[in-house]
Amino acid sequence: MTGRGGRARAGGGTRAARGQSGALPLWKAISYFRVLALCYALLRYFNSYLHFLHPVAGWIFMGALTLWTLASTRAFANPRRCTWYVLGTDLTLAVTGIVMSGLTDSPARISHGAPTLPTIWAAGTVLGYAGKGGWRPAAASGSVIGVANILGHGGPTGDNLHNIVLLLMAGCAIGYVIELARGSEATLTRALQVEAATRERERLSRDIHDGVLQVLALVQRRGAEPAGGTGGADLAELGRLAGEQERALRALMTGGPLPAQRTSGPDAGEPVDPDAPCDLTALLRPYADERITLSAPGTAVLLPGRAAGELAAAVGAAVDNVRKHAGERARAWILVEDEPEAVTVSIRDDGPGFAPGRLGEAEQAGRLGVSQSIRGRLLDLGGTAELYSTPGEGVEVELRAPRKATR
Repeated sequence: MTGRGGRARAGGGTRAARGQSGALPLWKAISYFRVLALCYALLRYFNSYLHFLHPVAGWIFMGALTLWTLASTRAFANPRRCTWYVLGTDLTLAVTGIVMSGLTDSPARISHGAPTLPTIWAAGTVLGYAGKGGWRPAAASGSVIGVANILGHGGPTGDNLHNIVLLLMAGCAIGYVIELARGSEATLTRALQVEAATRERERLSRDIHDGVLQVLALVQRRGAEPAGGTGGADLAELGRLAGEQERALRALMTGGPLPAQRTSGPDAGEPVDPDAPCDLTALLRPYADERITLSAPGTAVLLPGRAAGELAAAVGAAVDNVRKHAGERARAWILVEDEPEAVTVSIRDDGPGFAPGRLGEAEQAGRLGVSQSIRGRLLDLGGTAELYSTPGEGVEVELRAPRKATR
């Protein structure tokens, strides 16, 4: 059984994979840069090797540089493969090439600003450190390359210092941007987790809210029976429902999984299959009685099981409001419209209606029937819930659910 710890570990792995996949374009760019820089270094050396004191040693180094660059191309294209060992080898090769440049090239060429054997290829090493660890490793690797340039290739000349400053600035800037991007991604991940947890708690609250109403309705019906009436079945049902709500409340308080509950509605039975198509009209039909008229297409109105169950529960909450607040003589009409992209259900009554701002006052007072049981459900389905009312002219609730949930 997978508990909360298992879900947390799975979520951590998913976040790590998502962070690495988000950095893949950067690593591919570094990999392409190293190949292009290798081509540039080979071309520069081919055009000038005759002027070197020891050209054979230079060709040996260029061969080793070519083999390493091609062998490590896949590693630099993926942050998982580009380990610190790979980066250390890359840095060692760059420093070796810089030191060999001072030994194989002529002093006159070096004094006139001749480039090192690896030339700009060494910048790929600093970029790799920046991508792996941020600006601090980039600064450290850039400093090592800079010291190698000063000690092994020409000393502290103006060209050397200029190139070192450019290398450090580029590496640190890219590393800092990468750190900011990772921090932003982590913040976004936490925000998405909070949003998902909030939606889940709202869903639990809706289920508990509807279940409590069901318990209270059963208590009211049992209390209205004449003394001595047969109510054993109702009492057993009341005990079962009360137990469900007690477990659900504990789950909501402790953050545990919600116990399985029956679909809310007059014909509450087994939970609706979330994937199998379900006829919405069949779920709404039990709401119709002498006061409430249901008008629906003659054919089945099919929705995914979860969407149909949530939409039917939202209609049930609207119908409960009609029975509670519209008056004993008020009538209501449920109209189902089957459209290609969405299903719209309208619930209209001829009760007294309510004044503008009444829903906001109710929500502030802690009565969340409309905001959670109706609007919250449709929001989770990616749909909308609109309420229209004028005092003395009843209430109209329009629920629109897309055929494919967007959330």
